[in-house]
Amino acid sequence: MERRRIPEEWVTETINSPAQTVEGYGRRNVAQKKYMVKDRQYLLRVVYEGREKVNVVVTAYLTSQVERYWKGEEDEDSI
Repeated sequence: MERRRIPEEWVTETINSPAQTVEGYGRRNVAQKKYMVKDRQYLLRVVYEGREKVNVVVTAYLTSQVERYWKGEEDEDSI
């Protein structure tokens, strides 16, 4: 997250209030939420594992390829 300059607050918010959650590989979950960065829409994808009362973040990244990863209809849940 630090290397990719992703605020920890965004990751926490995305896990706690995802706009969408999809299944990842190996029983991992991927929480997704859209954010505006410099007038451009990005999708924050947070890959995590749910373990006894705790979510362990495996990785998090921003992508401009929203259409590639977004499942279903568009929503208005952007910041």
